[in-house]
Amino acid sequence: MSVADNLAKIEKQIEQACKTSGRSRNDITIIAVTKYVSTERAQEAVQAGLTHLGENRKEGLLEKYETIGVEADWHFIGTLQSRKVKDIVGQVSMIHSLDRKSLAKEINKRAPSPVPCFVQVNISEEESKHGLDASEVEGFIEMMSTYENVKIVGLMTMAPHTEDEEKLRGVFRQLRALRDRIRDKRYPHAPCEYLSMGMSNDYVLAIEEGATHIRLGSSLVGE
Repeated sequence: MSVADNLAKIEKQIEQACKTSGRSRNDITIIAVTKYVSTERAQEAVQAGLTHLGENRKEGLLEKYETIGVEADWHFIGTLQSRKVKDIVGQVSMIHSLDRKSLAKEINKRAPSPVPCFVQVNISEEESKHGLDASEVEGFIEMMSTYENVKIVGLMTMAPHTEDEEKLRGVFRQLRALRDRIRDKRYPHAPCEYLSMGMSNDYVLAIEEGATHIRLGSSLVGE
């Protein structure tokens, strides 16, 4: 299937999810996760009108950036090692995986201007997943006020891989409630407007529960 064909199907589901939840389609940003596909397939995604591409490895991002460059907004969505920040910080529009002080310190040191970052939260408390515990998030975000080149634009989570819709909705609702609490504090350094949640298997539920950024790989560009 072409990316354009996949996107047409996904757009119908997004429209329906927005209708169900009383939201505007304009509130949703699709990030095409290109980490498992070739540069050619990533280019196909851009040609289909997808301007946000997500990579989880420095090497993959830089390889595709060499060809596609500023035709896309690049999102770093994987675990980011502090030592690799210097290599990607000039190329990415957003980092979705801020989860520790040492990483924030390195972003602050290397970035020429404020970098929009999502704080990664392990809402489901799975040992296999990265991210802060929900109870740690507010304190962590308050601490970020000392880093002028780190701007907290939202929260990110990875839901469990399950068919249990109520369990998934519960995870998304918890992240949304946490986001609302932080947003309402109106921190200058942390507007915290966005929710990066929802992947190929659960993005419809995520949108219905408030997602603003959905990260689609297999259903959109393939594997």
